[in-house]
This record gives sequence, C-alpha cells and structure tokens, in this order.
Amino acid sequence: MTSNTPIDLSADELAERDELAELSEAGEAGEAGTRALIAEQLDERLEDFDDDDLDDDDESGDIELIVLDMAGTTVADDGVVERAFELAAERSGIATGEAFDRALQYVRDTMGQSKIEVFRVLADGDEDAAQRANSAFEGAYAELVASEGVAEIPGAADVIRELRGAGASVVLTTGFSPETRTAIIDALGWHDLADAVLSPADAGRGRPHPDMPLTALLRTGASAVDAMVVVGDTVSDVASGVNAGAGFVVGVLSGAHDRDALEEAGADAVIDSITELPALLGLRGE
Repeated sequence: MTSNTPIDLSADELAERDELAELSEAGEAGEAGTRALIAEQLDERLEDFDDDDLDDDDESGDIELIVLDMAGTTVADDGVVERAFELAAERSGIATGEAFDRALQYVRDTMGQSKIEVFRVLADGDEDAAQRANSAFEGAYAELVASEGVAEIPGAADVIRELRGAGASVVLTTGFSPETRTAIIDALGWHDLADAVLSPADAGRGRPHPDMPLTALLRTGASAVDAMVVVGDTVSDVASGVNAGAGFVVGVLSGAHDRDALEEAGADAVIDSITELPALLGLRGE
C-alpha cells in the first residue's frame, strides 16, 4: 500500500503541484483541465518505458501485475448499486417518472464506470445536478453498507493472497469515489490485502479508459503492459483492460454482464468466479 511518509519535492514538482491546485480552484473548467493534465502526464510517463518493455514478444511472459475490479468481481454487489441509485434518484430528483426506468437501465449498462460520469450523462450536462445526484448516491451506498454490511465474493480474499504469494502485484480498482471505496475496504477489513486500491480520481479518468490499469502498472513498477492481467465483471472493465493493452483480459460472471457481452467487449477468457483465476493463469498445479 502507498506510504503516508512525507516526500521531498523538487522545485519543478512543487511548481507542477501549484499549477494543479490553481486548476482545481478554477471551478468546472479547472476540473476538466486537471483531468486532462493528469491524462497527459500519464501518457508522458508511459513514454519513459523502453520500446523493448512494451514489445508484444516479451521473452519472459511472466505475470507481474493483476488488476482486479471490486463490486461484482471481488466484492458481492447483491443489487446494492441499483438500490443506491433508486434512493439517489428519489433524493436528488435526477430521474423521475417515466425517465427513471431509462435511467436505471443506463446505470446497468454502464456498471463499472465512474459514477460521477454516469450522473453527468443522466443530468444532460447540468453539472450541479450531476454533483447532487452523485453525492446522494454515495450517501445512499454508504448507508446500505452500514446497515446491511458488505461481503466479498466467496474466496476472493484468499485468491488475492494466493496471487501475491505467487509473486504478482495485485491492485483493486473501482468506479466508486475514494470515500465509498474506503467504506467498502473498512467494512471488509481489506486494508493490507492488495498492493494498492484505485478510483478514477486517482488516475485521471474512469473506465472504459485505460487510466486505472496504467496507473496500477506505474505504481507497482511492472515492466510492461504485456505483463499485466485485467479482470472484471462488466463490459467497461474489459474495455479498460483492452484499451490499456493488457497482456490478458478476463471477464467473470459473478456480476453485471453475461458471457456474450464480456466476450464481445474483448475478453480473452471468461470464468464463473474469481476463484478460477489462479488456475486459469497457470499458478496452480491443476
């Protein structure tokens, strides 16, 4: 996990931090500028890799990094996202009457994506309405977690330990905000389970963009995208792995989308549950 130890910054890094702060304070335009700058910086850092590191013909073929989605892949959903959306729609008024069913279907179709981006679409460009709805959603989800608890997909924690024990780094990713993500991690007691846990806010853009897997690669020091495996239960999860150039992309059937949808999105393999992943990757003698 990332250390909280203070880091000495160079003059250039301090100037860059100040520039990001100024963009953040500039309101809506500043927020868009910050996201664009983060994405640009990510591209620049990736260019620092040698061409040989990104060669599809990597000789070792070793798996160095496994990026796992949370809700629906390692964390049981049990309809909590949909119920939280229903409460958010009621409290914020973002989708009422006949529009509610269409909005709910859109939420289902975009499972795995950044929730604020979903609400921006539903709000038809009204940023204030999108922010209100997103805040209502985050609050409703936290209430449901507090009142009903949250559970792992059976065997998920053991699989993560097994993958790390085999020498791979494991990073958990989610479309939730850092606050909701933390509530889930706290409820499960997963604080030291993975090498890192990422939300779109940590990477620049959410799924289906490649930012979270590529940020995971940079943070863990994996040598090449070919050495990365991306796993998830939604079309957006799979598309994010494909867009990142992951060496292997796996769909799981424990969450939102079915086999046909995952394969059409580009999954190299589809399994019933995360518990089948170590054997699929050849990390067990089965």
